Amino acid sequence: MSGRLRVATYRSLGTALERLPERLDVALARRAARWVGRPGSVARRALRQNLTTVIQAEATMRDDRLVERLASRAMASYGQYWAEGAKLPALPAAVITSRFVISEGQHYLDEAKAAGRGLIVALPHIGSWEWGGALLAQMGMPMTAVAEALDPPELFEWFVAKREAIGISVVALGDGAGAALLGTLRAGDVVALLCDRDIQGNGVGATFFGAPVTLPAGPATLALRTGATLLAAACYAGPGRDHHAVVLRPISAVRQGRLRDDVARVTQMVANDLEHLIRRAPEQWHVLEPRFRS
Repeated sequence: MSGRLRVATYRSLGTALERLPERLDVALARRAARWVGRPGSVARRALRQNLTTVIQAEATMRDDRLVERLASRAMASYGQYWAEGAKLPALPAAVITSRFVISEGQHYLDEAKAAGRGLIVALPHIGSWEWGGALLAQMGMPMTAVAEALDPPELFEWFVAKREAIGISVVALGDGAGAALLGTLRAGDVVALLCDRDIQGNGVGATFFGAPVTLPAGPATLALRTGATLLAAACYAGPGRDHHAVVLRPISAVRQGRLRDDVARVTQMVANDLEHLIRRAPEQWHVLEPRFRS
């Protein structure tokens, strides 16, 4: 597919989802995602592998039927994520606040804002984090997120514009991202980092659901360098058409020795909190690539 056609396709799909009657867009997206992730597909195999590791970390026996049900629901959740993300720019602010609640840990956000040193939110790929970003913007805590650059650049620019419309600034993943995030934190604002995948392949070793993985070093490194508050959170879909967020207690990110050792130690604490958040709703964890070794 040519670059021009890719841009036109994404824009057309985004516009269609934005304009479709509410809930019809989600129903269609969930059905389409289930088809993409049908049994035997690459995405379905990856989800099964990931969820099997999560389930086996909790139980002594493997339950294939449970894994299959969770994988089907995770694919549907992925479709819902895209549909609801596309709809966000068209929703009035009052609708967003009426359908999103921080059910646990609101005071941790308030304390971080009062401290004025910036806030780093470590997120798993669960539910729709953009709903949380839109709400934080309305609370006077504008969020900056990092995203993979898309090809062609016009597609990335369209993606950025959609996120900016709901109050989320986007920095392209790459060499200049670190400086931009440091500036955000020094201004006392929020940095959100999806960190249950090691996209660049240069992460820090950690244990995740009992398995060895690598996770991005960004959250720990930024917290250790700036003194910003570091915590993990997740934005879940439901109940019904609403959304809710769970914010965990801040992670202690203080220097104790060599920076390399401190980054590894804090990253493991981030991994532990991400596990806790994913266990709450594994059927909403939509990482469509093998996250663990076979």
